[in-house]
Amino acid sequence: MTTVETGSPKAGIDPFAASAMVVLCLTWGFNQVAVKIANEGLQPVFQVGLRSALGGLLVVLWCRFRRIPLFQRDGTLIAGVAAGLLFGADFVLIYLSLDYTTVSRSILFVYTMPFFVALGAHFLVPGERLTAIRIVGLVAAFAGVALAFADRLSAPAPQAWIGDVLGVFAAVSWAATTILIKKTRLRAISAEKVTVYQLAVSAVAVLAVAPLFGPFVRAFDGLVAGVFAYQVVVVVAVSYVVWYWLLRRYPAAQLSAFTFLTPVFAVILGGVILSEPVTVSLAVALGLVAAGIYLVSLPRRA
Repeated sequence: MTTVETGSPKAGIDPFAASAMVVLCLTWGFNQVAVKIANEGLQPVFQVGLRSALGGLLVVLWCRFRRIPLFQRDGTLIAGVAAGLLFGADFVLIYLSLDYTTVSRSILFVYTMPFFVALGAHFLVPGERLTAIRIVGLVAAFAGVALAFADRLSAPAPQAWIGDVLGVFAAVSWAATTILIKKTRLRAISAEKVTVYQLAVSAVAVLAVAPLFGPFVRAFDGLVAGVFAYQVVVVVAVSYVVWYWLLRRYPAAQLSAFTFLTPVFAVILGGVILSEPVTVSLAVALGLVAAGIYLVSLPRRA
């Protein structure tokens, strides 16, 4: 998910926006389950590249329909390519992570992203210094991560630590993408154009290296096709369009605070749909990370 600064005509979150954000977080939480299932039938790296290519096509068609300009010269090409490469790396790491570990553990580590953003922005982005409440959020989140790493009972296999580490690197890559957008001209262009940069560049780069990771197809069937279509249509196209619509009408910081629900939904769905173990330690770790996300995302007081 890309964070792009936009105007916010409304002063706060109303019941409609709150309900929409809950649905979006549920959508993004289920996406982790969809990826885990799709990995059974499609090689993860190839899946990322194909998802970006098809999702990018849908976003371009949406922009053509809405007459949103994409190809004018605005000095963002180099930054856009860099953002696309980081975006591709982020999702390759997430998809590979889910080959080794559970949805519950992977989503917890991936959603440490806001804390890496907060740390990076403190040093690199003017006006984004850490506040006391955000420091509390960082401490809570990293305590949750440490607890999750120590919880061997929720690990599906001895190699699960590989997936855990890949999840952390995915969070770092996602954070680097966000800071890049904040520090370059990308922050001044439409969110749709930033997304097209990310999807187009990642599609080319990831599909180019996908053959290095083995056969593209593992055990393709109707279920795999369905969950892959969900990723492309519902997540990449529909949910991001809704997200951008909300960003243009409501305060971005208050919307972002809802993202703490995404790992909560992912853990619940992973347990219900995939029968993944949710131990007490993992539940406590999730609570700490979710609380940390909420605190770090709170709007900065003047």
